[in-house]
Amino acid sequence: MNPVLFHLAIPIANIPQAKEFYIKGLGCELGRESRSALILNFFGHQLVTHFTPDISPPQKGIYPRHFGLIFSSLEDWQTILNRAKSQELYFYEPEKIRFPNLITEHRTFFLADPFHNLIEFKFYSHTEAIFGGIELAQIGDNLDV
Repeated sequence: MNPVLFHLAIPIANIPQAKEFYIKGLGCELGRESRSALILNFFGHQLVTHFTPDISPPQKGIYPRHFGLIFSSLEDWQTILNRAKSQELYFYEPEKIRFPNLITEHRTFFLADPFHNLIEFKFYSHTEAIFGGIELAQIGDNLDV
């Protein structure tokens, strides 16, 4: 299969604020723009922001809804972490290591955009854990529902 790009559409309530966060803050490139939407190059994937005055209230915690990126190098993950800090973006959860010393060990942090969209940035110590490790039940914070 040829390379496939991911597409995600998210709600925003203010186009200038969205541009400030995603373009100036995270360094995304602007694609097409209308009075009610932006198309952004989100690290090689298409992120579309659609204006709505009806933004949902923030969820309690990082579950069930968030999106993000998995970096293939620790240096790239560190670069976006440093950028987020230098741009003074809002950290919903600061950087940490989840599942240390296990195959599923990964570094993570969460940002929240001004519209309560949560974005996770990960780096796995063992790339096989991205889709593998199926014998393990470690997903997220292992919240039993």
